[in-house]
Amino acid sequence: MSLSRTEARAVAARAEPFRRIAVIGSGSWGTALATVARRAGREVVIWGRDEETVAAIRDRHVNPKYLPDVALPEGIEATTDLDLALGRADAVLVVTPSKTLREVCGRMRAHLAPRTPVALCAKGIEAKTGLLLGEVAASELPGHPIGALSGPTFARETVLAHPTAATIAFDFSYRDRLDPHLSPATRLAVSMSSESFRPYISDDLVGVEIGGAVKNVIAIACGMMSGAGFAENTRAALITRGMDEMKTLAENLGGRRETVTGLSGAGDLTLTCSSTTSRNMSLGTQLGRGLTRAECFDGKDVVVEGEVNSVSVIDLADKIGVTLPICQSVYDVLQKGASIDSTFRDLWSRPIEAEPKGMGYLFEHPFGETA
Repeated sequence: MSLSRTEARAVAARAEPFRRIAVIGSGSWGTALATVARRAGREVVIWGRDEETVAAIRDRHVNPKYLPDVALPEGIEATTDLDLALGRADAVLVVTPSKTLREVCGRMRAHLAPRTPVALCAKGIEAKTGLLLGEVAASELPGHPIGALSGPTFARETVLAHPTAATIAFDFSYRDRLDPHLSPATRLAVSMSSESFRPYISDDLVGVEIGGAVKNVIAIACGMMSGAGFAENTRAALITRGMDEMKTLAENLGGRRETVTGLSGAGDLTLTCSSTTSRNMSLGTQLGRGLTRAECFDGKDVVVEGEVNSVSVIDLADKIGVTLPICQSVYDVLQKGASIDSTFRDLWSRPIEAEPKGMGYLFEHPFGETA
């Protein structure tokens, strides 16, 4: 296949991978990303809080808590010491829950070399402040390039080397645009690339982050409808209109609508809304079947990012004056105790809109509240 002149120039400029990557977080996704980086030939160290998990990764090449039946590649270092994890790192992947990101980044600050790139692998919006996680990290780690790694990625499939693709996004400086092969996004993409893991590069950090935050809320909606007995028509409608909500929020915050049609938006949304492997979809499914929140997950205290994000996404939408009907419906059920049946009946009988929005039409629905 012949390359255009632009493509040929891009290929000629070889990007240098980062030599040593630190992964902060020893859960299933952190372990999967450490495995990806190691398979790509990088030196890898993973940091975790739990001594037993860290020792098992280091000594037995297994994560008994999250991926007990999967053999990890040899050579992954593991530690509970942040200084050992970060002191020699050329790039960092932060894979901790969104609610702990500020605290973890604050602890990282003293151990990082200047200008070390940091890619966030959690998804969400900070509660109360309404800040995207990239903004949270930037406030705690001034002077460090902040990016995100996001996409349709179940940890188990990734660690088993099923072909997987993701997006790596950093804001691009003027220098990055002149020499894109030197940008953190490009270098990290090259560093993580292997026969089974394919990263794509983006300069739209806002768009990528919004996709990751909103898709979890939409997945809960899909789960609720699935659990209530509805099928593929309903799920397809929620996915499609949910993606429109992602586009609306991203665009109003300075992101690009087309980013949401990529891996970090449409791709991640489709995956998360298609399987109860996703805790978001699973929570929604259980609630749709009539379980109370306390009864879900057999009563275990399971953190579901979309549940947390339902509050922060709606708070942010209210703050900037946009309407997100599906996210609002999930918020009403989870946070206000609204009935799933009545909430989604109201969602389907909202005023009739045009698609695309540019037509600007809005008509009263014959079965709506005002009928």
